[in-house]
Parts: sequence; structure tokens; C-alpha cells
Amino acid sequence: MKTFKYLSFLFLILFIGTSIYIAVQPNEFSFSRSRDIKAPSVLLFNKVNDFKNWPEFSPWIEQEPHADLNYGDKTSGIDAYYEWNGELLGEGSVRTLNLEKNKQIEQLITFIKPFDSNSNINWTFEPTETGTKVTWAMKGKQDFMTKMYTTFAGSIEENTSPDFDRGLYKLDSIVTAGMQKNSVKIDGITEYGGGFYMYKTTSVSGSNISEVMAKQYGEIMSYMSKNNIVSNGMPFTIYNEMNPENGNIIMSNAIPVMNKINVEDGSEVLCGFIPKTKVLKTTLKGNYTYLPKAWNAAKAYITQNNIATSPINPFEIYKTDPGNTPNPADYITEVYIPLEE
Repeated sequence: MKTFKYLSFLFLILFIGTSIYIAVQPNEFSFSRSRDIKAPSVLLFNKVNDFKNWPEFSPWIEQEPHADLNYGDKTSGIDAYYEWNGELLGEGSVRTLNLEKNKQIEQLITFIKPFDSNSNINWTFEPTETGTKVTWAMKGKQDFMTKMYTTFAGSIEENTSPDFDRGLYKLDSIVTAGMQKNSVKIDGITEYGGGFYMYKTTSVSGSNISEVMAKQYGEIMSYMSKNNIVSNGMPFTIYNEMNPENGNIIMSNAIPVMNKINVEDGSEVLCGFIPKTKVLKTTLKGNYTYLPKAWNAAKAYITQNNIATSPINPFEIYKTDPGNTPNPADYITEVYIPLEE
């Protein structure tokens, strides 16, 4: 009997001590996970902002892909939400409360099953030199039952942060893979209308061509602005010489203009003219890094069909303004190889 009383008293002390220990645990929790992703913030923001994209990167839906998902009337922007119900996932919802375009998204996540709780979710998208730092954060209150659960099963951060890391990894993979999509289309033989253009010629290697092009176009546009010359189309590049053995290229970067422009002596920016001519047109949809693929396809088509080319130098026209098109997979570049009439 004394032993039973002693054990009962011991268990009571243990129960009270454990309850006090649980009760004094923090009333709130907060944690975050970040990942540097080589992609523009607008692409990452748009992917996260629309709940219909979440099954692509959600680490929880990955665990139960056949769970029931129900979307609200809005799936992106403020007041957008979606609900889930599954055997593993339980039941709950996420709603967007506020956002700052391409910078931040604030959300409320509500769990109904297996337990009832609310937490705040915050996404931030911070531009870096190589892309965007994406941070996924979560914070909320801890009632006594939550404290008791975390005391024995580990903190919310310990249990949830690996899922955040997994979700950011998947977000990275999906967005960067989407940026790499490309296609080449041989449009066939057509006619290029020709016209005048302002240009600047230089020699480059394959490794620095992008930097040199940007510098060249900047100087041409500065000259045109200074002399009140209005452009008449999208920029293009004429390839005067392409040496596949050493990779050296002599190119003229150009901007179309309406009429012939008389330039002053000694100017590095000149005015040229392409006559109306028959061409083989090839279109690349995708990043400029895939342009060799388009050129190779065009040259192969010419060889296979025994087509005679013209002495006029080939050129490519950049139909898309990268400043208005964040995803390089949407860039359009037209390749023209002049042909004998």
C-alpha cells in the first residue's frame, strides 16, 4: 500500500512537472528556409502566386498526389485560396492575404485535421546578381496541445523545415527547366523586304558575344538618340564572317531606320542597306544560347535541299524585348540566310 502511494505521488509530481515544462515552452514559433535560384523574381513570384501551380512544387501534395484539391473562384492574387483533403494530408486550406508584386506574398494556412490551428506564411523574392533569393517562412501561436505535441515529437521547425527545403528545391527545378524550353522551326523560303539601318561592326569570340552585343546596341541607341534618329523595327545582327575553327566572329549589330542617314566623318556608327532579297527563314523560340541550334538546322536544310546561297551576309532579328519578356523560353529570334534569286 505504501509503495502504491509512493508511486502515485511520484507519478503526480512527474505529471505536474511535465505540465509545467510544457506550459512554459514558447507561445509562438517562427522559422524560414531560403534558396538562391537562377531565375528572375517575376517568374518565381508568378509560380507561387497562383495556387494552381502548387501541385508542381508542394512537398505535401507530392506525398499524396491523389488528395482532393478544391480551388476558390480566384487562384492568384489577394483572397485566392485552395483547400485540400486527404488521408495523409488531413484537411486544411491556404489563402493569400496580401502581396507586393514580384517581391512578397503573405498567406494564412489553416489546418482542420488532424488538428485545428492557424499559421502565417510569408514568401519573399529578393533579386541577386545571379537570380533570386526565395525565402519561405512560417510563424504562428502554440497552444498547450501543440506544445505537448512538439515536446515529444519535435518542434514544428524540426518537422516542417525539411518539407520547405524540398518545396524550394522543386520550385527551383521546375522554373529553371521551364526557362530552358526551346524549339526551332524552318519557316521556308520567303522574301525579306530590306531597308536602311544604323550599325556598328566589331569582332568577337563565342565567349563574349552577349556582352559585346549589349555594349554595341547601347552605343548605337545613344548615337540615334543624340541625333534624333527614330528606329523602325527590332534590332538585328549581320554576320560578316563566322570562323568555326577558332570561334571568331565579325558582326555588325544594327537597328532599322526609315531612310538613309548621312553620318559625320570618323563616326563608328554608320548607315547601311539590305536590298529586298530571297531568304531562308528559320525561327527560334527560346533563349539566345540556343541560336547555334537554329543556325545548324538552317544550314542543314540548305545542304539537304541543295539550295544556292547569296553573297549577302546572313543575319538574325531579335523579335522579343527581354525587358518585357521575363522568361527566355518565350524569346523569338528569326534567322535569315539570303539565297540566290
